[in-house]
Amino acid sequence: MEKKFQSVNFPVFVIAVIELILLNVSFRLAYFKHISHHLVISDYYFTLLGVFNLAWLVVAFINKIDKIERFADDGYIIFNLIKSFFIHAFFILAYIVSFQVFDYSRLFLMYTYGFALLLTIAFRFSFLYIIKNFGNLGLKSKKVIIVGAEESGKALYDYFNTYKYFGYKFMGFFDNNPTSGLVDEALLKGDLNKLKEFCEQENIDEIYFTLSLHDNKLLIQDLHKFSDEQCIYFKMVPEFKLIGHKELNFIFYDSIPVMTIRKDPLGNTFNKIVKRAFDIAFAFFVISCIFPFIFPIIAIAIIMESKGPIFFKQLRPGKKNQLFECYKFRTMKVNNVGHVQATKNDSRITKIGAFLRKTSLDELPQFFNVLMGDMSVVGPRPNMVNQLKTYSKLIDKYTVRHFVTPGITGYAQVNGFRGETKELELMEKRVEYDVKYIENWSLLLDIKIIFQTVFNIFKGEENAY
Repeated sequence: MEKKFQSVNFPVFVIAVIELILLNVSFRLAYFKHISHHLVISDYYFTLLGVFNLAWLVVAFINKIDKIERFADDGYIIFNLIKSFFIHAFFILAYIVSFQVFDYSRLFLMYTYGFALLLTIAFRFSFLYIIKNFGNLGLKSKKVIIVGAEESGKALYDYFNTYKYFGYKFMGFFDNNPTSGLVDEALLKGDLNKLKEFCEQENIDEIYFTLSLHDNKLLIQDLHKFSDEQCIYFKMVPEFKLIGHKELNFIFYDSIPVMTIRKDPLGNTFNKIVKRAFDIAFAFFVISCIFPFIFPIIAIAIIMESKGPIFFKQLRPGKKNQLFECYKFRTMKVNNVGHVQATKNDSRITKIGAFLRKTSLDELPQFFNVLMGDMSVVGPRPNMVNQLKTYSKLIDKYTVRHFVTPGITGYAQVNGFRGETKELELMEKRVEYDVKYIENWSLLLDIKIIFQTVFNIFKGEENAY
């Protein structure tokens, strides 16, 4: 099984850009040495440079060469880079053969790959040296605790202590019966009864459970539920006989197996950057190309029909239950019961408001929320504060929705679960689809949901009121 290290809280995009720059520098150095001493590259070789860059981005994505956890093993750095350059060379060869551009100098290509390999390896080792000697580069560390002060827990603590520059901040052990003399007493924060209070006070990010899984089923269920409610990641160091269980996801910290109960694609730094970049680009497009034409018409219609502001803002719970002001076009008469969910034939809704709700145009101002980072284009819809308080007690996994940034549209909404939730079962189905989205996220899924949303707007939805 492939050995992995937990990702560092560092913008992988920056590393990818630096290495792409190094590739371009290598190309120009080879051109200067072998082709021409002119600073400007000829059109013929400039085309090749464009193909070089595109091929490198594809290789970086396929081979995941920019993931920081790979930097932990010196031998792996060199092996993976050489493998990546071979794949890249194959793409370049395919381009040359396919387009029959055989005039490119083979010696020039050898110089380019030689320079690129040397520069990239030097950068990788320099970066590793920096994070080993200067910590987590000033970025926020993940606060972690371990349940179980015994052999597995001690081994995991040693890992965190060894690789603390990867962004871990160990906060302590919790155990009712710790193994005597195994760990420093200063690291023991108390028994399990004190764990929840400690997590809330210290804003713990991750809990690692190292006790027997077979003998602590009820405890695991309790801590798992508590973790979901507090938006804390709950991970377990399993007994080896459990390895291979189809519902578990495994990563390795050195030789220590750690499993997570649910998939978390958006916990990956690269995926976060891709989603955020898409959100910014899409929101900017809507605000700059669509909003200026629609806003004056909607604003005039709202003002003409009823007194009050054009926009309506309301506090909604976002990622990790943090409240933010969610913007919408006002669709109701000014009232004092804005916290009450709209119902069918609601007397508070204006005529223009009914149209805006039916077409989802009332949500357009939320693209400003997207630019501010409070929302995403696609994600679980942000419910009202009173709904969070109510449903988090009634529906299992309800608060799992808040592991990610809420969206303007979502997987539940395009599958028909939107609008009023008269019955508990309707909200349970909405939560079910939201969790499926979180566990199976991909950029293609986001794009598919956006297209489905637009299609539903034109088709019309029964529950849109």
